[in-house]
Amino acid sequence: MNITLFGAHGTLGRRIAQEALTRGHHVTAIARDPAKVDLAHENLTVATGDVLDPTSVAAVTAGAEVVISAVGPGPAGNVQMVVDAAHSLIEGVRRSGAPRLLAVGGAGGLEAAPGLRLVDAPSFPEAWKGIALAQIDAYEVYRASDINWTYAAPSALITPGERTGSYRVSADQLVADAEGQSKISCEDFAVAILDELETPKFERGRFTAGY
Repeated sequence: MNITLFGAHGTLGRRIAQEALTRGHHVTAIARDPAKVDLAHENLTVATGDVLDPTSVAAVTAGAEVVISAVGPGPAGNVQMVVDAAHSLIEGVRRSGAPRLLAVGGAGGLEAAPGLRLVDAPSFPEAWKGIALAQIDAYEVYRASDINWTYAAPSALITPGERTGSYRVSADQLVADAEGQSKISCEDFAVAILDELETPKFERGRFTAGY
């Protein structure tokens, strides 16, 4: 599979690239500064592009079988960029004709309990609400689009860790363990994303994965 990946130099994006390369896929990693992509592999190509520019998106996704976006605003960035990126990606993919877009988002819009979004739960950290609400807005942008999209929402807690290859999935409900904890490693979330791309179950929909 030919995959064009935005955000390959990020914590999760790097692991998505590694998982895809390990499985034998070809990855084109897109960055405004290609020097930030510190991966090396015979099936990896690094190219310059801007996820916020639809013309750039169209150019770098031409010929891709799947486009993945793992971009985010960073700790001190403008959270609105995830919404702007959604609009840009949709328009760029529409122009290039790439058959599928998978966007990594946030867990805030998932149901923590019947009728209760995670972002609205009393325990949800105030510091995370800005990006959580922006990711929900981005999800609505994808949902209203006419392209073949998938929105991948992680567990409430996602951190670098072990690749076990084991996880559970859900469409809209937060995945939590017997103790009520919702978590997954970046490595296993990358596994879940590649599994979805290889065996689609959530085209034009959202899914989440956790333990």
